[in-house]
Amino acid sequence: MTRIVDTLNGIAWGPWMLILLVGTGIYLTARLKLIQFGKFGYAVKNTIGKMFGRQKAGKGEVTPFQAVSTALAATVGTGNIAGVTGAIVVGGPGAVFWMWVTALVGMATKYAEVVLAVRYRERNEKGDWVGGPMYYIKNGMGKKWKWLAVVFCVLAALAAFGIGNMTQVNTIASSIGSVFSAFTDSAAATFTLFGQQISWISLIVGILVAVIVALVLFGGIKRIGSVAEKMVPFMAAVYILASLAVVVCNFEHIGSVFTMIFQGAFNADAALGGATGIVIMTTIQKGVGRGVFSNEAGLGSAPMAHAATSETDPVKQGLYGIFEVFMDTIVICTLTAVVLLCGAHSGVDIAWGTSGGAELIGASFATVFGAKAGSLIVAVGITLFALSTILSWSLYGSRCCEFLLGQKAVKPYQLLFVAAVIVGATLELNLVWNIADTLNGFMAIPNLIALLALSGVVAKMTRDHFKAVKLK
Repeated sequence: MTRIVDTLNGIAWGPWMLILLVGTGIYLTARLKLIQFGKFGYAVKNTIGKMFGRQKAGKGEVTPFQAVSTALAATVGTGNIAGVTGAIVVGGPGAVFWMWVTALVGMATKYAEVVLAVRYRERNEKGDWVGGPMYYIKNGMGKKWKWLAVVFCVLAALAAFGIGNMTQVNTIASSIGSVFSAFTDSAAATFTLFGQQISWISLIVGILVAVIVALVLFGGIKRIGSVAEKMVPFMAAVYILASLAVVVCNFEHIGSVFTMIFQGAFNADAALGGATGIVIMTTIQKGVGRGVFSNEAGLGSAPMAHAATSETDPVKQGLYGIFEVFMDTIVICTLTAVVLLCGAHSGVDIAWGTSGGAELIGASFATVFGAKAGSLIVAVGITLFALSTILSWSLYGSRCCEFLLGQKAVKPYQLLFVAAVIVGATLELNLVWNIADTLNGFMAIPNLIALLALSGVVAKMTRDHFKAVKLK
């Protein structure tokens, strides 16, 4: 089973799939006339500039800020810490450059996804706005393509249990267990269940997270949006401030860090002293793969959150898609990368070309804050990032289940999702992670087909919007 999954995973996140994802972004960038660059100031003014103003939402909808917060809650996850670290260790510092390139073209992809989600959304039986790839496939491409929408929903509903649930809570439990060990100098007590050693801390974490998820999830889209709009700015601020403290304390190394990134993008060995053996294709694949995996541009997940917005203009909501990718990858992932590379300059031992995760970024924070505080910063960051991801993916999975089986199937799906949180916190999940990774990659294919087929609709709506803006 592991060999089969590894083979499929190699296809789902292999070179051809990454070319398809990035190629779609390049095509949309050209067709939309470089909207993420030429209209970036307009996007900032109409997203960040309006985020903290008074926004209203009616029944079954959320404010534009709550919609983007819910989407950001899903994209800003453990991958922004452990995933980025792993990509850089395996692919070298140059992976960051290719992560940036992916984000820059991914802004156009995410913009198009959000525009289509709002354009083709529907009201469900409860009166909530629902949308996403399944709806713009059905309503935009025609009912004869509904089978493609079904394929997307099956893959996404299953992927939600892994990439948006069990793997996330497992990371929370592991990081909290590491803090316990750092502060007590002892391992957490364990018990045996079905022949497997389970930490009491993991079980307690799983139960607590399951309770939180249940309380938020069963409150519907408005409660998820309300929690997300408070959690996302807080968790981003905590992590950004801690990262900036490391940057300031290592200011003399910043020039060297960016030299390593740009030099390593085309020659990893030169950036690392010539002894690593990292080939350029590994650097590109890790950077592109991490960029796509982190900001989810092209995967089709975030449009399901944006579809619930009270904003009636698809283009205005689409601008939040540009901001979303910028915040996730250009800001948060870059800060993780800079902290790690500053740590390497300050004595953190990195085995380049092998593997590494959250422990290395924790060690990098420790160079400034000390071992205990460093582990605590990473644990808090991972816990908040992962919890927010679970909440958002609970919505995504529910929306896909509703599309497939109707409103009556949503509650059983949600109960199963909550139960999976406890399972995920307590078990070894290598196979589950790989399966979820594979499903997550393949769900992009129906979405990318729809984006390419409906790119003309996005281009026309964009032209019409900016013509109207000029006339004002």
